[in-house]
Amino acid sequence: MTGTDDRLQPADGPAGAEAGAAPAPACTLVIFGAGGDLTKRLLMPALYNLSTSKLLDDKFRVIGVDRGQADTGAWTHALTETMQSFTKDKTSEFHTPKIDEAAWTWVTDRLQYQQGDFSQQEVFAEIGRAVGGGSAIFYLAVGARFFGTVVDGLGKAGLLKQDDGVFRRVIIEKPFGADLPSAQALNAQILTQADESQYYRIDHFLGKETVQSIMAVRFANGMFEPTWRREYIDHVQITAAETVGVEARGSFYEPTGALRDMVPNHLFTLLSMVAMEPPNSFDAEDVREEKAKLVEAIRPMAPDDAVRGQYGAGQEAGHDVPGYRQEPGVAPDSHTETYVALKVSIENWRWAGVPFYLRTGKRLRGRQTEISIHYKSAPYRMFRDTPVDKTTPNVVRLLMDPDQGLETQFDAKVPGPQMRLGRVATSMRYKDYFEERPNVGYETLLYDCMIGDTTLFQRADAIEASWRVVQPVLESWGRGEGSVEPYAAGSQGPAGADALLERDGRSWLALPE
Repeated sequence: MTGTDDRLQPADGPAGAEAGAAPAPACTLVIFGAGGDLTKRLLMPALYNLSTSKLLDDKFRVIGVDRGQADTGAWTHALTETMQSFTKDKTSEFHTPKIDEAAWTWVTDRLQYQQGDFSQQEVFAEIGRAVGGGSAIFYLAVGARFFGTVVDGLGKAGLLKQDDGVFRRVIIEKPFGADLPSAQALNAQILTQADESQYYRIDHFLGKETVQSIMAVRFANGMFEPTWRREYIDHVQITAAETVGVEARGSFYEPTGALRDMVPNHLFTLLSMVAMEPPNSFDAEDVREEKAKLVEAIRPMAPDDAVRGQYGAGQEAGHDVPGYRQEPGVAPDSHTETYVALKVSIENWRWAGVPFYLRTGKRLRGRQTEISIHYKSAPYRMFRDTPVDKTTPNVVRLLMDPDQGLETQFDAKVPGPQMRLGRVATSMRYKDYFEERPNVGYETLLYDCMIGDTTLFQRADAIEASWRVVQPVLESWGRGEGSVEPYAAGSQGPAGADALLERDGRSWLALPE
Protein backbone atom coordinates (compact mmCIF):
# COMPACT_ATOMS: atom_id res chain seq x y z
CA MET A 1 0.00 0.00 0.00
CA THR A 2 1.25 3.44 -0.85
CA GLY A 3 -0.06 6.96 -0.81
CA THR A 4 -1.91 8.71 2.01
CA ASP A 5 -5.17 8.05 3.77
CA ASP A 6 -6.88 10.57 6.02
CA ARG A 7 -8.30 7.73 8.08
CA LEU A 8 -4.82 6.66 9.19
CA GLN A 9 -3.66 9.17 11.78
CA PRO A 10 -1.89 8.75 15.12
CA ALA A 11 -4.34 7.96 17.89
CA ASP A 12 -3.24 11.09 19.77
CA GLY A 13 -3.71 13.36 16.78
CA PRO A 14 -1.45 14.88 14.13
CA ALA A 15 1.20 16.10 16.57
CA GLY A 16 2.44 12.54 16.99
CA ALA A 17 4.34 11.28 20.03
CA GLU A 18 4.23 14.49 22.05
CA ALA A 19 0.45 15.04 21.63
CA GLY A 20 -1.24 15.10 25.00
CA ALA A 21 2.05 14.84 26.90
CA ALA A 22 2.62 17.21 29.80
CA PRO A 23 5.86 19.18 30.17
CA ALA A 24 8.51 17.35 32.14
CA PRO A 25 9.03 18.47 35.73
CA ALA A 26 11.56 21.21 36.39
CA CYS A 27 15.15 20.02 36.61
CA THR A 28 18.73 20.91 35.79
CA LEU A 29 20.51 18.92 33.09
CA VAL A 30 24.25 18.77 33.80
CA ILE A 31 26.21 17.69 30.73
CA PHE A 32 29.73 16.38 31.32
CA GLY A 33 31.52 16.75 27.99
CA ALA A 34 29.76 19.97 27.00
CA GLY A 35 32.24 20.76 24.25
CA GLY A 36 32.04 17.35 22.62
CA ASP A 37 30.52 16.17 19.39
CA LEU A 38 27.64 14.33 21.06
CA THR A 39 26.47 17.49 22.81
CA LYS A 40 26.65 19.61 19.66
CA ARG A 41 25.21 17.16 17.13
CA LEU A 42 22.58 15.32 19.16
CA LEU A 43 21.81 16.62 22.65
CA MET A 44 21.27 20.27 21.69
CA PRO A 45 19.06 19.45 18.67
CA ALA A 46 17.05 17.16 20.96
CA LEU A 47 16.59 19.92 23.54
CA TYR A 48 15.62 22.31 20.74
CA ASN A 49 12.97 19.85 19.53
CA LEU A 50 11.65 19.41 23.07
CA SER A 51 11.45 23.19 23.32
CA THR A 52 9.44 23.50 20.11
CA SER A 53 7.11 20.78 21.41
CA LYS A 54 6.60 22.65 24.70
CA LEU A 55 7.76 19.62 26.71
CA LEU A 56 10.27 21.43 28.95
CA ASP A 57 9.35 23.26 32.14
CA ASP A 58 10.04 26.99 32.18
CA LYS A 59 12.47 26.45 35.08
CA PHE A 60 14.53 23.91 33.10
CA ARG A 61 18.27 24.69 33.01
CA VAL A 62 21.41 23.24 31.39
CA ILE A 63 24.89 23.33 32.94
CA GLY A 64 27.69 22.32 30.60
CA VAL A 65 30.91 21.03 32.18
CA ASP A 66 34.16 20.59 30.27
CA ARG A 67 37.89 21.14 30.51
CA GLY A 68 38.01 23.65 27.66
CA GLN A 69 38.69 27.29 28.44
CA ALA A 70 35.38 28.96 27.65
CA ASP A 71 32.50 30.83 29.21
CA THR A 72 28.75 30.70 28.79
CA GLY A 73 28.78 33.22 25.94
CA ALA A 74 31.43 31.39 23.93
CA TRP A 75 29.76 28.01 24.48
CA THR A 76 26.38 29.37 23.44
CA HIS A 77 27.87 30.95 20.32
CA ALA A 78 29.56 27.70 19.29
CA LEU A 79 26.36 25.72 19.78
CA THR A 80 24.36 28.28 17.79
CA GLU A 81 26.79 28.04 14.87
CA THR A 82 26.46 24.26 14.87
CA MET A 83 22.66 24.45 14.95
CA GLN A 84 22.66 26.85 12.00
CA SER A 85 24.97 24.51 10.06
CA PHE A 86 22.27 21.83 10.17
CA THR A 87 20.06 23.96 7.93
CA LYS A 88 22.63 23.60 5.14
CA ASP A 89 23.62 19.96 5.59
CA LYS A 90 20.90 17.61 4.38
CA THR A 91 23.03 14.57 5.30
CA SER A 92 23.21 15.46 9.00
CA GLU A 93 21.26 13.38 11.49
CA PHE A 94 19.37 16.57 12.40
CA HIS A 95 18.37 18.59 9.34
CA THR A 96 15.78 21.32 9.29
CA PRO A 97 15.29 24.05 6.68
CA LYS A 98 15.13 26.72 9.39
CA ILE A 99 15.87 27.12 13.08
CA ASP A 100 12.98 28.55 15.07
CA GLU A 101 14.76 31.49 16.72
CA ALA A 102 12.26 31.74 19.59
CA ALA A 103 12.61 28.06 20.48
CA TRP A 104 16.41 28.13 20.25
CA THR A 105 16.61 31.35 22.28
CA TRP A 106 14.45 29.67 24.92
CA VAL A 107 17.16 26.99 25.19
CA THR A 108 20.19 29.32 25.07
CA ASP A 109 18.72 31.55 27.78
CA ARG A 110 18.97 28.56 30.09
CA LEU A 111 22.58 27.59 29.33
CA GLN A 112 25.46 27.94 31.77
CA TYR A 113 29.05 26.81 31.18
CA GLN A 114 31.39 25.61 33.91
CA GLN A 115 35.05 25.01 33.10
CA GLY A 116 36.75 22.30 35.10
CA ASP A 117 38.51 18.96 35.21
CA PHE A 118 35.94 16.42 36.39
CA SER A 119 38.69 14.20 37.75
CA GLN A 120 39.09 16.85 40.46
CA GLN A 121 36.62 16.73 43.37
CA GLU A 122 36.31 20.52 43.73
CA VAL A 123 34.51 20.62 40.38
CA PHE A 124 31.65 18.64 41.88
CA ALA A 125 31.34 21.04 44.79
CA GLU A 126 30.87 23.87 42.27
CA ILE A 127 28.27 21.81 40.41
CA GLY A 128 26.46 21.21 43.69
CA ARG A 129 26.27 24.95 44.36
CA ALA A 130 24.96 25.58 40.83
CA VAL A 131 22.33 22.82 41.03
CA GLY A 132 21.18 23.75 44.52
CA GLY A 133 18.48 21.63 46.11
CA GLY A 134 16.46 20.94 42.98
CA SER A 135 16.10 17.89 40.78
CA ALA A 136 18.97 17.12 38.41
CA ILE A 137 20.03 14.78 35.63
CA PHE A 138 23.73 14.19 35.10
CA TYR A 139 24.54 13.26 31.49
CA LEU A 140 27.88 11.51 30.92
CA ALA A 141 28.72 12.58 27.36
CA VAL A 142 32.35 11.64 27.96
CA GLY A 143 34.68 8.80 27.10
CA ALA A 144 33.76 5.47 28.67
CA ARG A 145 36.94 5.50 30.76
CA PHE A 146 35.51 8.45 32.73
CA PHE A 147 32.12 6.92 33.60
CA GLY A 148 33.21 5.52 36.95
CA THR A 149 35.24 8.63 37.77
CA VAL A 150 32.32 11.01 37.24
CA VAL A 151 29.84 8.83 39.15
CA ASP A 152 32.29 8.53 42.05
CA GLY A 153 32.68 12.31 42.06
CA LEU A 154 28.94 12.84 42.10
CA GLY A 155 28.45 10.34 44.89
CA LYS A 156 31.23 11.71 47.10
CA ALA A 157 29.82 15.22 46.69
CA GLY A 158 26.39 14.03 47.82
CA LEU A 159 24.85 14.95 44.48
CA LEU A 160 23.08 11.61 44.03
CA LYS A 161 21.05 11.81 47.24
CA GLN A 162 17.30 12.05 46.63
CA ASP A 163 14.55 13.45 48.84
CA ASP A 164 10.78 13.39 48.45
CA GLY A 165 9.92 15.33 45.32
CA VAL A 166 13.57 15.74 44.29
CA PHE A 167 15.22 13.27 41.92
CA ARG A 168 18.83 12.75 40.96
CA ARG A 169 19.47 10.59 37.86
CA VAL A 170 22.51 9.66 35.77
CA ILE A 171 22.46 8.99 32.02
CA ILE A 172 25.36 6.82 30.88
CA GLU A 173 26.26 6.53 27.19
CA LYS A 174 27.57 3.46 25.40
CA PRO A 175 29.82 1.56 25.36
CA PHE A 176 29.05 0.31 28.86
CA GLY A 177 32.15 -1.80 29.35
CA ALA A 178 34.41 -3.39 26.76
CA ASP A 179 33.65 -7.01 27.70
CA LEU A 180 31.83 -8.95 30.41
CA PRO A 181 34.35 -8.42 33.25
CA SER A 182 34.62 -4.65 32.64
CA ALA A 183 30.83 -4.26 32.40
CA GLN A 184 30.40 -6.16 35.68
CA ALA A 185 33.09 -4.03 37.32
CA LEU A 186 31.50 -0.77 36.13
CA ASN A 187 28.07 -1.85 37.35
CA ALA A 188 29.52 -2.77 40.72
CA GLN A 189 31.34 0.57 40.94
CA ILE A 190 28.41 2.84 40.15
CA LEU A 191 25.98 0.90 42.33
CA THR A 192 28.06 1.81 45.38
CA GLN A 193 27.07 5.45 44.82
CA ALA A 194 23.37 5.22 43.95
CA ASP A 195 20.47 2.84 43.43
CA GLU A 196 19.94 0.99 40.13
CA SER A 197 16.73 2.99 39.60
CA GLN A 198 18.79 6.19 39.30
CA TYR A 199 20.88 4.97 36.34
CA TYR A 200 19.65 5.35 32.78
CA ARG A 201 21.95 3.43 30.42
CA ILE A 202 21.13 4.99 27.10
CA ASP A 203 21.07 3.56 23.57
CA HIS A 204 19.83 6.17 21.13
CA PHE A 205 18.59 3.44 18.77
CA LEU A 206 15.70 3.00 21.22
CA GLY A 207 14.77 6.65 20.85
CA LYS A 208 14.02 6.28 17.16
CA GLU A 209 10.32 6.12 16.39
CA THR A 210 10.70 3.25 13.96
CA VAL A 211 12.46 1.11 16.56
CA GLN A 212 9.77 1.80 19.14
CA SER A 213 7.13 0.96 16.53
CA ILE A 214 8.40 -2.65 16.37
CA MET A 215 6.32 -3.42 19.45
CA ALA A 216 3.26 -1.78 17.92
CA VAL A 217 3.63 -3.71 14.66
CA ARG A 218 4.06 -7.02 16.49
CA PHE A 219 1.58 -6.75 19.31
CA ALA A 220 -1.21 -4.60 17.86
CA ASN A 221 -1.78 -6.66 14.71
CA GLY A 222 -3.34 -10.10 14.68
CA MET A 223 -1.90 -10.76 11.21
CA PHE A 224 1.66 -10.78 12.60
CA GLU A 225 1.89 -11.95 16.21
CA PRO A 226 0.35 -15.47 15.80
CA THR A 227 3.01 -16.38 13.20
CA TRP A 228 5.94 -14.60 14.92
CA ARG A 229 7.52 -17.85 16.08
CA ARG A 230 9.58 -20.90 15.13
CA GLU A 231 6.69 -22.88 13.63
CA TYR A 232 6.42 -20.35 10.81
CA ILE A 233 9.69 -18.41 10.62
CA ASP A 234 12.81 -19.81 8.97
CA HIS A 235 15.29 -17.15 10.05
CA VAL A 236 15.71 -13.45 10.87
CA GLN A 237 18.27 -10.99 9.48
CA ILE A 238 19.26 -7.77 11.29
CA THR A 239 21.35 -5.28 9.34
CA ALA A 240 22.99 -1.98 10.33
CA ALA A 241 25.08 -0.95 7.32
CA GLU A 242 26.90 2.35 6.90
CA THR A 243 28.54 3.93 3.86
CA VAL A 244 30.82 6.18 5.92
CA GLY A 245 34.20 5.13 7.27
CA VAL A 246 35.65 5.89 10.69
CA GLU A 247 36.42 9.44 9.52
CA ALA A 248 38.30 11.21 12.33
CA ARG A 249 37.41 8.59 14.97
CA GLY A 250 40.29 6.23 14.24
CA SER A 251 41.87 6.59 17.68
CA PHE A 252 38.54 5.66 19.31
CA TYR A 253 37.74 2.89 16.89
CA GLU A 254 41.10 1.10 17.06
CA PRO A 255 40.61 -0.43 20.53
CA THR A 256 36.86 -0.80 20.00
CA GLY A 257 35.96 -2.33 16.63
CA ALA A 258 32.58 -3.09 15.10
CA LEU A 259 31.55 -5.82 17.53
CA ARG A 260 32.05 -3.79 20.72
CA ASP A 261 30.75 -0.61 19.09
CA MET A 262 27.51 -2.02 17.70
CA VAL A 263 26.54 -5.53 18.78
CA PRO A 264 25.94 -5.72 22.57
CA ASN A 265 24.02 -2.43 22.41
CA HIS A 266 22.47 -1.45 19.06
CA LEU A 267 21.99 -4.83 17.39
CA PHE A 268 20.96 -6.66 20.55
CA THR A 269 18.52 -3.82 21.20
CA LEU A 270 16.87 -4.52 17.85
CA LEU A 271 17.05 -8.26 18.51
CA SER A 272 15.31 -7.95 21.88
CA MET A 273 12.56 -5.73 20.45
CA VAL A 274 11.76 -8.12 17.61
CA ALA A 275 12.08 -11.36 19.58
CA MET A 276 10.96 -10.72 23.17
CA GLU A 277 7.75 -12.14 24.60
CA PRO A 278 4.73 -9.84 24.89
CA PRO A 279 4.98 -7.89 28.16
CA ASN A 280 1.93 -7.83 30.43
CA SER A 281 1.73 -4.05 29.98
CA PHE A 282 3.76 -1.07 28.82
CA ASP A 283 4.90 -0.55 32.38
CA ALA A 284 8.65 0.07 32.29
CA GLU A 285 9.63 -2.93 34.40
CA ASP A 286 7.31 -5.27 32.50
CA VAL A 287 8.97 -4.31 29.20
CA ARG A 288 12.51 -4.37 30.57
CA GLU A 289 11.93 -7.75 32.20
CA GLU A 290 10.97 -9.32 28.87
CA LYS A 291 13.97 -7.77 27.12
CA ALA A 292 16.32 -9.06 29.79
CA LYS A 293 14.80 -12.56 29.65
CA LEU A 294 15.27 -12.61 25.87
CA VAL A 295 18.95 -11.66 25.99
CA GLU A 296 19.55 -14.17 28.78
CA ALA A 297 18.09 -16.87 26.52
CA ILE A 298 20.71 -16.26 23.80
CA ARG A 299 23.30 -19.03 23.70
CA PRO A 300 26.90 -17.79 24.20
CA MET A 301 28.38 -17.61 20.74
CA ALA A 302 30.83 -20.02 19.19
CA PRO A 303 33.76 -18.23 17.50
CA ASP A 304 32.95 -20.14 14.28
CA ASP A 305 29.65 -18.27 14.14
CA ALA A 306 31.37 -14.88 13.85
CA VAL A 307 33.00 -13.27 10.80
CA ARG A 308 35.01 -10.07 10.92
CA GLY A 309 36.23 -7.87 8.10
CA GLN A 310 38.11 -4.64 7.51
CA TYR A 311 37.51 -2.25 4.63
CA GLY A 312 40.22 -1.52 2.13
CA ALA A 313 40.40 1.26 -0.44
CA GLY A 314 37.47 1.55 -2.81
CA GLN A 315 34.78 3.92 -3.96
CA GLU A 316 31.90 5.69 -2.25
CA ALA A 317 29.37 7.55 -4.42
CA GLY A 318 31.83 7.44 -7.32
CA HIS A 319 34.72 8.88 -5.33
CA ASP A 320 37.91 7.09 -4.27
CA VAL A 321 38.12 6.53 -0.51
CA PRO A 322 41.03 5.20 1.58
CA GLY A 323 41.18 1.87 3.36
CA TYR A 324 40.80 1.65 7.11
CA ARG A 325 44.55 1.34 7.68
CA GLN A 326 45.06 4.65 5.86
CA GLU A 327 42.64 6.53 8.11
CA PRO A 328 44.04 9.04 10.68
CA GLY A 329 44.76 7.45 14.05
CA VAL A 330 44.77 3.87 12.71
CA ALA A 331 47.80 1.57 12.95
CA PRO A 332 49.20 0.59 9.53
CA ASP A 333 49.03 -3.09 10.52
CA SER A 334 45.69 -2.85 12.36
CA HIS A 335 43.57 -5.98 12.82
CA THR A 336 40.54 -4.07 14.14
CA GLU A 337 37.31 -5.17 12.48
CA THR A 338 35.11 -2.59 10.73
CA TYR A 339 32.55 -5.28 9.85
CA VAL A 340 31.10 -8.17 11.78
CA ALA A 341 28.52 -10.82 10.89
CA LEU A 342 27.13 -13.21 13.51
CA LYS A 343 24.83 -16.19 13.80
CA VAL A 344 22.87 -16.04 17.04
CA SER A 345 20.69 -18.74 18.60
CA ILE A 346 17.89 -18.08 21.10
CA GLU A 347 17.10 -21.04 23.33
CA ASN A 348 13.49 -20.54 24.33
CA TRP A 349 10.10 -21.97 23.34
CA ARG A 350 9.37 -19.30 20.74
CA TRP A 351 12.67 -19.27 18.85
CA ALA A 352 14.51 -22.58 19.35
CA GLY A 353 16.00 -23.64 16.02
CA VAL A 354 15.52 -20.24 14.32
CA PRO A 355 18.88 -18.60 13.51
CA PHE A 356 19.22 -14.84 13.83
CA TYR A 357 21.87 -13.41 11.50
CA LEU A 358 23.32 -10.02 12.47
CA ARG A 359 25.65 -7.84 10.39
CA THR A 360 27.04 -4.35 10.74
CA GLY A 361 29.85 -2.57 8.99
CA LYS A 362 31.35 0.62 7.63
CA ARG A 363 32.10 1.68 4.04
CA LEU A 364 29.50 -0.71 2.64
CA ARG A 365 27.62 -0.34 -0.63
CA GLY A 366 24.44 1.07 0.91
CA ARG A 367 23.24 2.67 4.10
CA GLN A 368 20.55 0.55 5.67
CA THR A 369 19.17 -0.41 9.06
CA GLU A 370 16.43 -3.02 8.96
CA ILE A 371 15.07 -6.27 10.37
CA SER A 372 13.84 -8.84 7.87
CA ILE A 373 11.65 -11.76 8.96
CA HIS A 374 11.98 -14.71 6.56
CA TYR A 375 9.09 -17.17 6.69
CA LYS A 376 9.28 -20.84 5.86
CA SER A 377 8.30 -21.79 2.31
CA ALA A 378 4.77 -22.97 1.65
CA PRO A 379 4.35 -26.67 0.63
CA TYR A 380 5.12 -27.24 -3.05
CA ARG A 381 2.99 -30.34 -3.76
CA MET A 382 0.01 -28.66 -5.47
CA PHE A 383 2.34 -26.85 -7.93
CA ARG A 384 4.28 -29.93 -9.09
CA ASP A 385 2.40 -30.25 -12.42
CA THR A 386 2.74 -26.54 -13.26
CA PRO A 387 5.63 -24.40 -14.59
CA VAL A 388 6.28 -23.35 -10.98
CA ASP A 389 9.54 -24.95 -9.83
CA LYS A 390 9.43 -23.72 -6.24
CA THR A 391 7.62 -21.45 -3.80
CA THR A 392 9.55 -18.48 -2.50
CA PRO A 393 9.57 -17.64 1.22
CA ASN A 394 7.59 -14.61 2.34
CA VAL A 395 9.59 -11.78 3.88
CA VAL A 396 8.48 -8.99 6.22
CA ARG A 397 10.97 -6.10 6.31
CA LEU A 398 10.92 -3.58 9.15
CA LEU A 399 12.72 -0.54 7.71
CA MET A 400 14.43 1.96 10.02
CA ASP A 401 17.07 3.89 8.11
CA PRO A 402 17.20 5.71 5.72
CA ASP A 403 13.63 4.71 4.86
CA GLN A 404 11.18 4.21 7.71
CA GLY A 405 8.36 1.78 7.14
CA LEU A 406 7.35 -1.80 6.51
CA GLU A 407 7.42 -3.99 3.42
CA THR A 408 6.00 -7.46 2.78
CA GLN A 409 7.21 -9.70 -0.06
CA PHE A 410 5.18 -12.66 -1.32
CA ASP A 411 4.26 -14.62 -4.47
CA ALA A 412 1.25 -13.93 -6.70
CA LYS A 413 0.02 -15.46 -9.95
CA VAL A 414 1.42 -13.91 -13.11
CA PRO A 415 -1.51 -13.07 -15.46
CA GLY A 416 -1.86 -15.62 -18.28
CA PRO A 417 -3.20 -19.09 -19.05
CA GLN A 418 -0.56 -20.97 -17.05
CA MET A 419 0.10 -21.10 -13.33
CA ARG A 420 3.25 -19.04 -12.93
CA LEU A 421 4.33 -17.16 -9.81
CA GLY A 422 5.84 -13.70 -9.65
CA ARG A 423 7.38 -11.84 -6.73
CA VAL A 424 5.34 -8.85 -5.50
CA ALA A 425 5.61 -6.47 -2.55
CA THR A 426 3.41 -4.16 -0.56
CA SER A 427 4.99 -1.26 1.29
CA MET A 428 4.15 1.36 3.86
CA ARG A 429 6.30 4.41 4.50
CA TYR A 430 5.76 6.37 7.69
CA LYS A 431 6.12 9.68 5.84
CA ASP A 432 3.00 8.83 3.80
CA TYR A 433 0.82 8.55 6.90
CA PHE A 434 2.41 10.52 9.70
CA GLU A 435 3.92 13.97 9.94
CA GLU A 436 7.71 13.89 9.67
CA ARG A 437 9.74 16.04 12.03
CA PRO A 438 13.50 16.41 12.46
CA ASN A 439 14.42 13.93 15.17
CA VAL A 440 17.75 12.60 16.41
CA GLY A 441 16.39 9.88 18.70
CA TYR A 442 17.37 11.57 21.96
CA GLU A 443 14.18 13.59 22.37
CA THR A 444 12.09 10.72 23.71
CA LEU A 445 14.94 9.41 25.85
CA LEU A 446 15.69 12.75 27.52
CA TYR A 447 12.00 13.37 28.17
CA ASP A 448 11.51 9.86 29.56
CA CYS A 449 14.44 10.33 31.93
CA MET A 450 12.95 13.62 33.14
CA ILE A 451 9.61 11.96 33.93
CA GLY A 452 11.24 8.83 35.37
CA ASP A 453 10.17 6.35 32.69
CA THR A 454 12.87 3.66 32.36
CA THR A 455 11.17 1.61 29.59
CA LEU A 456 13.69 2.48 26.87
CA PHE A 457 16.80 2.24 29.03
CA GLN A 458 18.94 -0.82 29.72
CA ARG A 459 19.16 -2.57 33.07
CA ALA A 460 22.40 -3.85 34.55
CA ASP A 461 21.42 -7.51 34.11
CA ALA A 462 20.56 -7.04 30.41
CA ILE A 463 23.86 -5.26 29.76
CA GLU A 464 25.84 -8.07 31.37
CA ALA A 465 23.82 -10.74 29.58
CA SER A 466 24.63 -9.09 26.24
CA TRP A 467 28.36 -9.14 26.94
CA ARG A 468 28.09 -12.75 28.14
CA VAL A 469 26.81 -13.76 24.68
CA VAL A 470 29.79 -12.33 22.78
CA GLN A 471 32.47 -12.98 25.42
CA PRO A 472 33.68 -16.29 23.85
CA VAL A 473 34.20 -14.50 20.53
CA LEU A 474 36.09 -11.62 22.15
CA GLU A 475 38.33 -14.07 24.02
CA SER A 476 39.02 -16.03 20.83
CA TRP A 477 39.96 -12.89 18.93
CA GLY A 478 42.04 -11.73 21.88
CA ARG A 479 44.11 -14.90 21.54
CA GLY A 480 44.77 -14.05 17.90
CA GLU A 481 42.47 -16.78 16.56
CA GLY A 482 40.67 -16.28 13.27
CA SER A 483 41.46 -13.77 10.56
CA VAL A 484 40.20 -10.33 9.60
CA GLU A 485 39.02 -10.53 6.00
CA PRO A 486 39.57 -7.53 3.73
CA TYR A 487 36.67 -6.13 1.73
CA ALA A 488 36.61 -3.27 -0.73
CA ALA A 489 34.95 -0.01 0.31
CA GLY A 490 31.61 0.25 -1.45
CA SER A 491 31.06 -3.54 -1.54
CA GLN A 492 28.60 -5.85 0.23
CA GLY A 493 31.23 -6.86 2.78
CA PRO A 494 33.65 -9.79 3.21
CA ALA A 495 33.07 -13.10 1.45
CA GLY A 496 33.06 -14.90 4.81
CA ALA A 497 29.79 -13.20 5.72
CA ASP A 498 28.12 -14.75 2.67
CA ALA A 499 29.64 -18.14 3.52
CA LEU A 500 28.21 -17.88 7.06
CA LEU A 501 24.70 -18.06 5.62
CA GLU A 502 25.49 -20.26 2.63
CA ARG A 503 26.54 -23.12 4.90
CA ASP A 504 22.92 -23.07 6.17
CA GLY A 505 21.47 -22.82 2.66
CA ARG A 506 20.53 -19.15 3.08
CA SER A 507 21.70 -15.76 1.78
CA TRP A 508 21.67 -12.13 2.85
CA LEU A 509 19.26 -9.65 1.36
CA ALA A 510 21.33 -7.40 -0.91
CA LEU A 511 22.28 -3.95 0.34
CA PRO A 512 20.86 -1.08 -1.74
CA GLU A 513 22.94 0.60 -4.44
